[in-house]
Amino acid sequence: MPLPNLDSVESILAIVVVFGVLVFVHELGHFLLAKKAGILCREFALGMGPKIFRVKRGETEYTLRLLPIGGLVRMAGEDPEMDMLKPHMEVTVERDALGKVTHILLDGPSSGSVRAITGTVVQFDLEQNLNIVLELDGEQKTFAVHPQAQLVKDGQEVQIAPLNRQFKGKTVSQRFWAIFAGPAANFLLAFVLFIVIGFLYGVPNGSILGNVIPGGPAAQAGLLPGDKVIAIQGQPVSSWKDVVEKISKAPDQQLTFEYERNGQRMTMPVKVGKDENNVGKIMVTNATTFAPGEVLKSGATNTYDFTVMILKSLGMLVTGEYGLKDLSGPVGIFKMTGEVAQQGMAILLKWAAVLSINLGLFNLLPLPALDGGRLAFLGVEALRGRPVDPHKEGMVHFLGFAFLMLLILVVTWNDLQRLFS
Repeated sequence: MPLPNLDSVESILAIVVVFGVLVFVHELGHFLLAKKAGILCREFALGMGPKIFRVKRGETEYTLRLLPIGGLVRMAGEDPEMDMLKPHMEVTVERDALGKVTHILLDGPSSGSVRAITGTVVQFDLEQNLNIVLELDGEQKTFAVHPQAQLVKDGQEVQIAPLNRQFKGKTVSQRFWAIFAGPAANFLLAFVLFIVIGFLYGVPNGSILGNVIPGGPAAQAGLLPGDKVIAIQGQPVSSWKDVVEKISKAPDQQLTFEYERNGQRMTMPVKVGKDENNVGKIMVTNATTFAPGEVLKSGATNTYDFTVMILKSLGMLVTGEYGLKDLSGPVGIFKMTGEVAQQGMAILLKWAAVLSINLGLFNLLPLPALDGGRLAFLGVEALRGRPVDPHKEGMVHFLGFAFLMLLILVVTWNDLQRLFS
């Protein structure tokens, strides 16, 4: 049974870096737009499962988790952390010089502050009015709570989140952009990667021929480097993509090329060859340019073209042309990334760009537990004028997550069968 070729350090490093960057950029998109909207982001995590590294900076804890798949930005209001505080609990509150509560200690003694008071919770509002009522020696006293006060339990601090700092407290528009920013960041990353490829290796310079392989169909026909192809079989071409499309669809056929050489227009018949996949070839490469305008244009074109190609593939899943057996999961993608890494930096960068587009599109699918599912609920809220019941939405996302986990298991089984068959 052949084993996956992942034994080189370079391949393993490529897998870690590529997937780390893709997930980081996706979550960074969510994080930046959430912060811009004023949402309290409690955690920025790479990976899933148990935390293996953590560091807190400002309001946010940055963590690395054990399983190298996925990531998350945990926003205030998405977890029931305020359930930590309940009526009839005995707590100690610590206050600042203005008398506002800065810490609510749910267990253990105070640090010894002279402004610390211990009492029994009567009621509290940590979302709108920001106050807590304590019973002290039979009397009730109300204390104002600082908007950045900390709940402290088992030595861990959790910052309170007034409604205006919670995800649900923002407008539909603000929540939309905070969610959409993740997939959008992946499309932006793909665009940037294609631009990097262009500046490092050049981009096709229109329909101009670059290297003409000796002995190939183009060389035998008399085409030369620098020839600018104007039309093939009477159909105009303006880009290298046009040239490749017309040649690849005509294996073993004779095509008439109209081209420009030294300012003169000429025509020439070319007998197209083919490769092992019956794709037409004439054994030429494109001329390249490093002009910034062309590089930017190529970056945008490549991003668009691969987006369309992936969408067509998704459509084939819907129509039944593709099935679950044709899908690859994390194992298959990891293996492919390792193999691509051995083909050179240019191919690896292009593969990373395509994966980034895949990640962006996948997350935009209107499925529960994905960004697209959450956007769908926001659309319903915008139409109804009121949000969907949080418990019902949470149940839908839970079921959707369970379905996705099942799907990952199925495609992983496909990957393993392909790897060890």
